[in-house]
Amino acid sequence: MNEKYIQALRDAIRQSHGCASRYAETVSVKEELGGQIVWDGDVAVFDLAGHPESHQCYAWRFRDDAGKWQYVTLLKVHPIDTPLKAVQAYITTQHKNNPGNPAREP
Repeated sequence: MNEKYIQALRDAIRQSHGCASRYAETVSVKEELGGQIVWDGDVAVFDLAGHPESHQCYAWRFRDDAGKWQYVTLLKVHPIDTPLKAVQAYITTQHKNNPGNPAREP
């Protein structure tokens, strides 16, 4: 991952969760739903400094229908304790909010 992308994710984490972060690793995640791949991309894992609920955060971005970058930042809190579970939680939320489009690709 390039430094500019990592910094954009760190900025999104600070804005969403109010704490500093340090890049730890990238995990490739592929999620299927009903026999179709609904998400295939990388999830960045960050260590958090000073957050009262979690010591890690999962983050990625995608382009919305208007072509604008949207950032996803999910804290590592039960039951979201892996990058895959973060993607699954996001997909579930998106599906509830927009049943015709279960996920957005990064």
